[in-house]
Amino acid sequence: MALNATTTLPYPAERIAEVFADREFVQHVSAKAGGTLTDFDVTGPVTGAFTLTAVRAVPTDRLPDLARKFVGATMTVTQRENWSAPAADGSRTVDIAVDVAGAPVDVKAVQRLVARGGETVVELSGEVKSSVPFLGGKIASAAEPFLGKALNLQAKEAQAWLSARS
Repeated sequence: MALNATTTLPYPAERIAEVFADREFVQHVSAKAGGTLTDFDVTGPVTGAFTLTAVRAVPTDRLPDLARKFVGATMTVTQRENWSAPAADGSRTVDIAVDVAGAPVDVKAVQRLVARGGETVVELSGEVKSSVPFLGGKIASAAEPFLGKALNLQAKEAQAWLSARS
């Protein structure tokens, strides 16, 4: 199943990157999605290339029964982001991998922060796959809306976060 979203934020890409890599912001987004941030790590300077790892405990009460059979009442979701150094105009590319412990789901996405003057276009594209024979498509279909909303929530919450702090 495909993940796709585009959002324009009225802030420079440098500021968006700082917010996306801020522990307090990631904790806020995790809570908005109904989860709890249990681990967070940024390796490298946010002004250059860096890696971010966020681990969340997420309740599965909103997932379809089919998905809950694989993961139980809660699931541990690990999101790894490999950020490129900023281009001359501030644009960045982020390779995202999401691992759902105990679930046969594989999520790979690319997020682009495209600098356009004083604003940033945040583009997300990716795919949710499942390796279970015969049921893989159904599992990916069940997981895609949940995972897609979680990934898209970040960009939407960034505007409110930055507006409140400007």
